[in-house]
Amino acid sequence: MPALVDTHCHLDDAEFDRDRDAVIERAREAGVDRQIVPAVDAASWPKLREVCAADERLHAAYGLHPMLLDVHRDEHLVQLREWIERERPVAVGECGLDYFIEGLDPDRQQHFFEGQLKIARDFDLPVIVHARRAVDAVIATIRRISGLRGVVHSFSGSQEQAKQLWKHGFLLGLGGPVTYDRANRLRKLAATMPIEHLLLETDAPDQPDACIRGQRNEPSRLPQVLATIAELRGESVEAVARATSANAERLFALPRT
Repeated sequence: MPALVDTHCHLDDAEFDRDRDAVIERAREAGVDRQIVPAVDAASWPKLREVCAADERLHAAYGLHPMLLDVHRDEHLVQLREWIERERPVAVGECGLDYFIEGLDPDRQQHFFEGQLKIARDFDLPVIVHARRAVDAVIATIRRISGLRGVVHSFSGSQEQAKQLWKHGFLLGLGGPVTYDRANRLRKLAATMPIEHLLLETDAPDQPDACIRGQRNEPSRLPQVLATIAELRGESVEAVARATSANAERLFALPRT
């Protein structure tokens, strides 16, 4: 089985403080040997750096998540640029737009999103994008800024929205939600989309797959996502694993294992 890449997991989260080393080891035993760990706010960057520095197969991304809008400050964009230049992460993120949670000012979200996209463009880095009930706005922003590449993680949009993202150089990250039988639109997309635009993820500790509903998620669960997508596509797990890992290596400039 080709080694898997979990392209979105929050291993720096406090949920893993008590057993992080064991979580990483379980992931490796499950064939998940590399993980992209995106940040959510400026205060988390030092811890994330420390977590990733402890294991060469953990790869950091630094950014400002839209759900934490209340703690973001304009100076954090300046600091982010400094962090990117000094730390040389594999991506900028997690950034994006969230129109699901009430009370998150869309204009201020847009301000931080655009600021991070411009940083990614300036440093020629991919972006890791959160787009909850905001896919059209994300596409419009990407189109306006141009010169970008990246992934919309936990994609839940339409086939037409997916096509627009592919056209602008973006991949789609699919995780636990695709394992639920009722996720008809998402499962149809996973079954039919061009595999060169597909990435696998867990979003651990969130978004557990159907077999561990309500429990803490972790990167060792990525094979369940892989198996579901392979079954939906009528392809072997080896073929899907090989293709999605190659996609991750290409997007994030990861060394091959």
